[in-house]
Amino acid sequence: MSGTIYILNGPNLNLLGKRQPEIYGTSTLADVSSSCAKVGEEFDLAVHLLQSNHEGQLIDWIHEARENAAGIIINPAAYSHTSVAILDALNTFEGPVLEVHISNIHKRETFRHHSYVSSRADGVIAGCGIEGYALAMRHVGALLS
Repeated sequence: MSGTIYILNGPNLNLLGKRQPEIYGTSTLADVSSSCAKVGEEFDLAVHLLQSNHEGQLIDWIHEARENAAGIIINPAAYSHTSVAILDALNTFEGPVLEVHISNIHKRETFRHHSYVSSRADGVIAGCGIEGYALAMRHVGALLS
């Protein structure tokens, strides 16, 4: 395994900073990448941030991470609540997995309260805005140290 952390982002996160800023804030995925890279330097970890609106693409990246990543941070977005396939893919990954949600999914609609991904995650961070990604990087770094 390498010292690379895959940061996978699901549907609509390409619009981060533009879509519903009252919920998700005004920061972008570029901001997420930058803050995670800074934390990664503390642990000698590189960041590989990816985003897709397509479930199959996220699964392919999880499979790729099996060979190329020391850990995964994933914000599956709406797929959290619907995708057994993403859960199954994550179950094939042997390193740490952290689940991140920018908003607090437990304060939102009832259907968002359950995440399939959480049953595989070594930690779940929700409601901390994009700072949740940096917290996840710090925790992955600690788990790998």
